[in-house]
Amino acid sequence: MTLETTETAEAGSLWSGRYRATTIGMTMLVTIAAFEHLGVSTAMPSMVADLHGEALYSWPFTAFLAASVMATVLSGRLSDRLGPVPALLAGPALFLAGLVAAGVANGMPTLLAGRVLQGLGLGTQTVAIYVLVALVYPSRRRPAAFGLLAAAWVVPSLVGPTAAGLITEHVGWRWVFLGIAPFAVLGVLLLLPTIRSLPTAEGAPSTVRRGIAPAAVATAFGISALSWAAQHPSLGTLWLGVAGVAALVPALRVLLPRGTFTARPGLPATVLARGVLAGAFFGVEAYVPLTLTAVHGFSPALAGLPLTVGACGWAAASHWQGRYVDIPRDRLIRLGLTTLGLGLAGMALIGPDWGLAWLVLPCWLVAGTSMGLAYPSISVLSLDYAAPRDRGFVSAALQVSDMTMAAIMVGLGGVMLTTFASTAHPTAAIVPLNLLLATVALVGALVFRPARERS
Repeated sequence: MTLETTETAEAGSLWSGRYRATTIGMTMLVTIAAFEHLGVSTAMPSMVADLHGEALYSWPFTAFLAASVMATVLSGRLSDRLGPVPALLAGPALFLAGLVAAGVANGMPTLLAGRVLQGLGLGTQTVAIYVLVALVYPSRRRPAAFGLLAAAWVVPSLVGPTAAGLITEHVGWRWVFLGIAPFAVLGVLLLLPTIRSLPTAEGAPSTVRRGIAPAAVATAFGISALSWAAQHPSLGTLWLGVAGVAALVPALRVLLPRGTFTARPGLPATVLARGVLAGAFFGVEAYVPLTLTAVHGFSPALAGLPLTVGACGWAAASHWQGRYVDIPRDRLIRLGLTTLGLGLAGMALIGPDWGLAWLVLPCWLVAGTSMGLAYPSISVLSLDYAAPRDRGFVSAALQVSDMTMAAIMVGLGGVMLTTFASTAHPTAAIVPLNLLLATVALVGALVFRPARERS
């Protein structure tokens, strides 16, 4: 039997007997993390009021983000040295401990400690799950696997905030955390047979990288500073944002593949494409509800509808690309960047008070669909490029590129809003921001190149 025939025989459905428990387990872990991440925003006003922590409203978000960034980087290094098993066990355990700590918190210090543990757990398990996909599933099933993981993040955005609101109102905000804790345990139990069968890592990573730990700390500070500056836009926090960028630049040179900043063909350009997608999409998304409520008078519920439509497009496109595995991944990435740029350019027509507000639905559907095409394809292509002992580093690099560019672009929007406009009248900032980020996506499509030679 030829290698191609063997791989085809092994490339059964993600839900076939040999893969079913692994698929359900990893999807469950990602889904509950996504639900908790989205639900916290809805429940936060009740949390801080109950714990008398109004002055620290943003800290639970910032603490989670900083811990997640550091754990992402360190989990990549751990997975390359010891394999994904330690991270697959430690990540969910930390996340579970964080859920319990936050759920029983009687003050803001305990809540913040819980959020730190949750961030550590999520960052650790996310990288390990990427490595797990590369080890367990044959190459023709990886597009579907990464599409499923993308959908596992997107689908909770459809129901997570509403469900968290109902839970907070009728049961109590503590159950936003405690209610999903049993599912974290179940997810690990489902993965245990696969974890036991994974081979022990041997040898060292193919490339020696020094300064990983200090770079992880600097990146966590930089992203947190940018996020804080974006959440509290003012001339004072502008300097905090500048300090964040100053910390990020040298750290990213350590944490990303060499040549990422210059879009070197192959892995560096693919990691950069992940950051461009995240930065452009989330940089615009952060201000869509504000635009609709402040400029066009939409209610909060109606202003959130486009985000739901975009999430549906993201989930549907993720599923579609997983079914058509013979389409070159680089083609889908370039297509996603191009259509994202066009969708974001259309969003500029919504910013003015004379703009056509109804255009937000098709434009954001296009944007979400673009992400669903490109995001899983980037994950597949990146792990194809990575040496087997560098998969942890590459998985972490994707997450770092994603979070960094999103924080920078959302922060840029906050600076523009403070400098050129206001939350009551955001048009003067939103229109140029949308056009700028549309240009970023289109330029990303032009400069993205796969490796000249693939093995």
